[in-house]
Amino acid sequence: MPRRHLLATPALLIMGVYVVALVAAAVIALTTGNLGVLWWLTVFTERDRSVVTWPNVLVLVLAGLPWAWALWQILRGPLAGPSPELDQDTRRLRIALYAAATSWLLGAVLPYWPWWAVVLDAGVMWLVVTLFASVLGPNLEFAEHARGAGVLAYGGFGAVEVLNVLEWPVPGWLELICGVAFLIWTVLLLRAQRRDRRWQRDTVWYGIAALVSPFAVGLVGALLWSETNVYDDALAAVAVLTLVWLARSAHDLANPRPQPGPLSPAL
Repeated sequence: MPRRHLLATPALLIMGVYVVALVAAAVIALTTGNLGVLWWLTVFTERDRSVVTWPNVLVLVLAGLPWAWALWQILRGPLAGPSPELDQDTRRLRIALYAAATSWLLGAVLPYWPWWAVVLDAGVMWLVVTLFASVLGPNLEFAEHARGAGVLAYGGFGAVEVLNVLEWPVPGWLELICGVAFLIWTVLLLRAQRRDRRWQRDTVWYGIAALVSPFAVGLVGALLWSETNVYDDALAAVAVLTLVWLARSAHDLANPRPQPGPLSPAL
């Protein structure tokens, strides 16, 4: 029997409501030819020129399923039981991870994000980078390099957004450097999480999938794109993996620690 989470019941109810709405929107699309509701529920933008066909409806429903699973993963909270005593940096990291997850969620579902929100998100992730380095301690190999790469990545992303708003030219190498720094930080961080028993193995795998999936979906989207299908838009659903990784990373910090079993009597 799976271990119960603190908010399992409301999380299941909310996930169930979303799934029911997803099915109802699919039925509406097939019976009335209106793809708008299903499009909004899964892609979170205004409908483009895609036509209502059963393959398009099926793809959008499949794109909605990761969001349904994400609702369960995010909203269920940590495992039930006595929480461990957290030091100040760990408590701050947990709060920062939840703030980052909220920011990622808003960025995914809102049709428009002002520049200041992008800069704020970069600032929150910069805080996550700094606190992770403190909390992971010796498990984070090349700690100074990892922290520097993370600060460079998210600080650079925020700077690029500001430069774009000011209509100043942004050199192409700046975004490339930020992207490479992001990859370095993420790889080192996930390796450290894997070595730290506070995080579950599944949480680390979500982080790995979030890192790898953009490359795969970019290739698939290029192969499947056309003006009449929804494949390229639906592939954006993989962004939910980052959201799940952030939320689960925060949950795991508050999970009850496994207690050592009784010692076997000496023979």
